[in-house]
Amino acid sequence: MDKMQINIRPVENSDIGAIIDLSLSAWSPVYISFRNILGSDIYEAIWPDWQASKRKSIGKLAGGNASVFAFVAEFETTVVGFISCKLDTESKTGTVQYLAVHPDYQNRGIGTELNEFALSMMQQNGMAIAIAETGGDESHLPARISYEKAGYTGLPLVRYIKKL
Repeated sequence: MDKMQINIRPVENSDIGAIIDLSLSAWSPVYISFRNILGSDIYEAIWPDWQASKRKSIGKLAGGNASVFAFVAEFETTVVGFISCKLDTESKTGTVQYLAVHPDYQNRGIGTELNEFALSMMQQNGMAIAIAETGGDESHLPARISYEKAGYTGLPLVRYIKKL
């Protein structure tokens, strides 16, 4: 698909509903993948209601935390993506907390633009390192591509999980 002209701006309280909706749509395949990989017992123990958890955490993005910044990508008047980052001034590390693009707008460079915008903001705020984490399964491939396009270097890690 063609790259879209988007506007990136700070998250406002009025954006939260749209951000939640697009996040749940974008991340649904991830949680389906997690359930398939882990099985229902482990999945339910870790994420009994991932949608409620995401609604709660995303709902705090416009809350004015000085160490967290969040931006939306708008196409015309529609919020089509967002990114949030936490800045640690002591370690000079910026960490991407969330990145999501609505499935109807994926593969158009929006995630990469949001990443590049966030990296610029981190640098302007004195960060020396940027960190983003994502999964290694197929459902996370778009995120990995976006981070790599923005210049991140992937560090192969494995997380093992066992139900006790």
